[in-house]
Amino acid sequence: MSEGAGCRCGQVRVAISSAPLRVRTCWCRDCQYWGSGNGTTNAAYRSSDLAVTGNLQWYQSVADSGNAMRRGFCPVCGTPMFTGMADFHDIIAIRVGALDDPDSVRPTEVIWTASAPSWASFDPDLKQVERQPPPIG
Repeated sequence: MSEGAGCRCGQVRVAISSAPLRVRTCWCRDCQYWGSGNGTTNAAYRSSDLAVTGNLQWYQSVADSGNAMRRGFCPVCGTPMFTGMADFHDIIAIRVGALDDPDSVRPTEVIWTASAPSWASFDPDLKQVERQPPPIG
């Protein structure tokens, strides 16, 4: 498999050599901030299957789950690129909007549904989790 991702301005590129381990749409409050009010859809990969070129800016915070998280974005155009646990670097998720072909992946579950606004819409065919699911791995 050969897939790619990148930021809007092209300064950051990612070569992907595997299929994602999991694809989730997350409605936690943090993701709603980064998704401009919507949930974010994130494809999780083993870090060793990604080759990143360009500079990233990282933001760290503690999520509602209690996990220390880090999120990477392009410092030039601001495109959100990555999300993952701060102290676990083996797996990282790429924001699906940054994929060259966002149609190449499909969410398998929706998480943090309890935090979603009342107008949010969930695919009834997807597994739904009210809060934090078990870790990927």
